[in-house]
Amino acid sequence: MYKNIVFDLGGVVVGFDPLNYLADRFRDEALEDELFRITFASNEWRKMDAGELTREQAEHEMLTVAKKAGHYFEVQGILDDWTSMLRTQHSVVSIIKQLKKHGYRVFFLSNISRDILNLIEQRDFWPLFDGGVASCEILVNKPSPQIYETLIDRYHLNKEETLFTDDNPVNVKAAYDLGITAIQFQGAESLLKSLTAYGIDLKRKPNKEKNKKRTAKK
Repeated sequence: MYKNIVFDLGGVVVGFDPLNYLADRFRDEALEDELFRITFASNEWRKMDAGELTREQAEHEMLTVAKKAGHYFEVQGILDDWTSMLRTQHSVVSIIKQLKKHGYRVFFLSNISRDILNLIEQRDFWPLFDGGVASCEILVNKPSPQIYETLIDRYHLNKEETLFTDDNPVNVKAAYDLGITAIQFQGAESLLKSLTAYGIDLKRKPNKEKNKKRTAKK
């Protein structure tokens, strides 16, 4: 029986789809691939998420690469605007609220930089989480096993009672390899169907007595 549901943040709870973002912005596949390599897929971005570089340091290095490639202004525009992707996914937040009503514990596990984590922590949905692990806090990104194990150890979770969803199939496989049930996120409707398949039926009425007992244990 599952008791703990773990959500990735970017691409699941908040919007984050850089490939589509670049396609909408530039409409030039070759240019999009180059800009993706310089920004979202860069080593600097990875280090920023892992807390090894500040945003200022990472952006300086990305812009240096961009200037050499002749794409300084395009990359500067991306760095100025990309956070517009981070819209709250209300359909997913609705699922989280239903999970909470049914007595499940909800956590996050995310590759995310400190400044963006601070930004998302201000969203109305943030208090719904019972906890979580951000890559910038422990200096390790998914799919490293260490970040998953940190979540499990920090909150004393049983892997067999934990279900994880992420839009990145590599991160999903990493969780699965550690013995955690994992679902590749492909939209709120698909997630609901997957949860139901794993015995998490959010259409039934919440067990209020069960919820009271769990609250009392905290």
